Amino acid sequence: MATDMDCRLEVDGVLSYADDLMGVLRCSDDADVNAQVIAAARLLPTACRSESDHLELQLKDYQQKLCSCKEKIDKANTETIAADELSVLQNRIEENLQEEKQLREELRVTHDDLENLDHQMASIEKRKDAIIKKKGKDMRKATYKLSMCVSVTNIFPNLEDQDKISSYTVDKNGKKIPKFEFENTTPPVEICNTLWKTI
Repeated sequence: MATDMDCRLEVDGVLSYADDLMGVLRCSDDADVNAQVIAAARLLPTACRSESDHLELQLKDYQQKLCSCKEKIDKANTETIAADELSVLQNRIEENLQEEKQLREELRVTHDDLENLDHQMASIEKRKDAIIKKKGKDMRKATYKLSMCVSVTNIFPNLEDQDKISSYTVDKNGKKIPKFEFENTTPPVEICNTLWKTI
């Protein structure tokens, strides 16, 4: 009974960790990498939890039935019951033992599935950390490039206006002076030629 309780606590701990990890994955910016894993991971803990709860209830029920049958056998041994009744009780015990064995096997498979999910989540955490590091590196690289372009050309790109490609310069009073502006549909070659002439 204590072993079953320990197993139940371990299953609950793994399921809780799976729920927490899915919450973290929902916040991740790497939707393409995590979408498939999240879809599978959402179904697996619920199914495993439901199956584990169901198996645990059945296991308890069969253990109670076993105890009841053993009590009946003990009582029968003291009360000299008929041989056919004793045979029926022994057959029931054997059936219950077989069912308990099957339930334990199903519980072991469920536990293996939960361990597999745990390994997948650890792998996702590693990939998430790698993506975050790469993003930070890419952001620093882009910032350095932008800083170099601004220091060379004295032109500040206007990143607030997403509908147009535009820039400005700042005079001595801190006032923004528009430098150039292109529509998003302007061909890149034309933008490049105009910018070279502007610089």
